[in-house]
Amino acid sequence: MNLSDYRKEIDQIDGEIVRLFQERMDVSAKIAVYKKEQAMPIAQPAREREKLAEVSGRSREDLRAYIRVLYSLLFELSRTYQEKGNRTELYRRIEEAVEHTPRLFPPTATVACQGVEGAYAQIACEKLFKNPMIQYFRSVRGVFSAVEADFCQYGILPVENGGVGSVKGIYGLVAEHGFSIVRSTRLKVDHCLLAKRDHGEIREIFSHEQALAQSTSFLKSLGDVKLTVCENTALAAQRVALSDRDDVAALSSRMCAELYGLQILHSGVQDEGNNHTRYICISKHTEIYPGADRTSVMMTLPHKPGALYKVLARLYALGINLLKLESRPIPERDFEFMFYLDLETSVYSPEFAQLMSEIEGICSEFQYLGSYSEVL
Repeated sequence: MNLSDYRKEIDQIDGEIVRLFQERMDVSAKIAVYKKEQAMPIAQPAREREKLAEVSGRSREDLRAYIRVLYSLLFELSRTYQEKGNRTELYRRIEEAVEHTPRLFPPTATVACQGVEGAYAQIACEKLFKNPMIQYFRSVRGVFSAVEADFCQYGILPVENGGVGSVKGIYGLVAEHGFSIVRSTRLKVDHCLLAKRDHGEIREIFSHEQALAQSTSFLKSLGDVKLTVCENTALAAQRVALSDRDDVAALSSRMCAELYGLQILHSGVQDEGNNHTRYICISKHTEIYPGADRTSVMMTLPHKPGALYKVLARLYALGINLLKLESRPIPERDFEFMFYLDLETSVYSPEFAQLMSEIEGICSEFQYLGSYSEVL
């Protein structure tokens, strides 16, 4: 036999597989109807374990692992097909938010930002709103408190940087407060070394920990210089401007040089030239504006083999793109992790509706953080 003959043989087998797969899914749909009539849950873990053991035992030894993977995916596809059309309380809440959210994102609002005038959060805020009324707070928790107390309608917060990863604790605070992400943007970040004078030795540099981490190579080239962490890069520039010392500098933005009358000793000192930080806009209320095509969620999963696979298989079965997957250990819980996921799918798509109606059932804990669009 030649290659063409083998391909014809494969085509014949594939035809049978497609026919049998369709028959199996049709039977699965009938089972779903029966379970609904009998008030039985769709998922039957004991039955799946028995079936996996059975099909593995019937396969050749060299193919057993492949058979288990194949049938694990088949079970996920069957559950997805059986649960098609079901709507949970979570999805109904999302539908209600879509219906009652205004058609246009507000051009102006009172917005909480961390730092002082010149902060990167301010720049991100001005990308998202045409005419924001910005209130500044020294800490991230201050931003959350302002939104919680209705002192500000929205808050702007950094969540991740392309070079050093996620900003710790932000997603957790969004979940803790029950807030919703309503929009996001990416901001190109260029750090400059700012000082009162453009001559003399620099002995101490102030900045935010993320900015310091993003400029490691440059800072090492300066030799024995003390690095002092501040709550914000703009606060660092303000601190240098108000200092009575001439040997201190700040890693901050070019805007802060103009605002605080500082000299730019070096510009673009970050390790990566294409340095972007992603900012989110949070609200106390669930708001889903037209065009929302990105969804953020948090979840904990059972501590057993295949738990994460079941989530990823469900995304694969629905054709939903995974933009971000991050895990963090849960304090005081041995071997348990919180997962953060960003998903790319339109909030109006049937795949989104199905996922939001299914995913809670395969998680130990689940929290919806919002659906939104990203402003470029």
